[in-house]
Amino acid sequence: MADLIQISSGQLTAEIHPLGAQLFSLRGTCDLQWHGDPAVWKGRAPILFPIVGALAQGQYRLDGETYSLSRHGFARDRLFKLVEASPARALFRLHWDEETLRLYPFRFQFDLEFSVTGARLRMAATVRNLEEKKTLPASVGFHPALYWPLPYGQPRAAHFLEFEKEEPAPIRRLDPQGLLSPAEFATPVQNRRLELDDALFADDAIIFDHLASRRLSYGAEKGPRIEIEFPGMPYLGVWTKPGAGFICIEPWHGIADPQGFGGDFAAKPGIALLAPGTERTFAMSIALKEQ
Repeated sequence: MADLIQISSGQLTAEIHPLGAQLFSLRGTCDLQWHGDPAVWKGRAPILFPIVGALAQGQYRLDGETYSLSRHGFARDRLFKLVEASPARALFRLHWDEETLRLYPFRFQFDLEFSVTGARLRMAATVRNLEEKKTLPASVGFHPALYWPLPYGQPRAAHFLEFEKEEPAPIRRLDPQGLLSPAEFATPVQNRRLELDDALFADDAIIFDHLASRRLSYGAEKGPRIEIEFPGMPYLGVWTKPGAGFICIEPWHGIADPQGFGGDFAAKPGIALLAPGTERTFAMSIALKEQ
């Protein structure tokens, strides 16, 4: 097992695993992050790149060619290089190679930076297009799993998400193949709150594809809460396995293939297009807020 890289501000400590540059643990006075029990779900906070979600038949079409990519892309299964490290910051890098070119025909650099300030962890993913002539299409998503319930003595049923704005738009769901269903469902958010209940996730994730908020808090009425900010990320997934001890709050710049989508990869909903030689950063933060 590769050595975990630890960063800390004194108020908040994070550990990152170089495999997938995955946030491996997060704690203030107690552990906040799911421990990755493989009997339930082995993930902790995988990074999603260069796609978010599933592709129809596991394939995409680009400039007349067909390529295969598994759900959420390959970055989460690749070993990142530690480029820089200090007590409160760590920078990891994934670079294109011959294996990635077979899956994704672009020369890229993908950096993940983790930094802690006070009680806030910031995660920033920067995609750089190293091609001289080709536009690079990509999606990036975050997938952190936090304990549900949080370890502050409140029951599971007392937990909720509170959005910064009203969220009246319908939500979306995935079909059994993991593709985005065209059906729309009435929002479960009332007065800015989504009361968490296992029944919400009986049909997999809740997907907000017309999201007004870029900030929310997670927790219960009593005790500390977690504040999550995700500027520039237009989609949000919320997911757990019913009965599991975690809730995933997932800001995305990208989404699963809609049912029936057969267009070019560059036209896929949620794709970011990077001109040759340019870069783009996608970021989120997790902060511990005392009540």
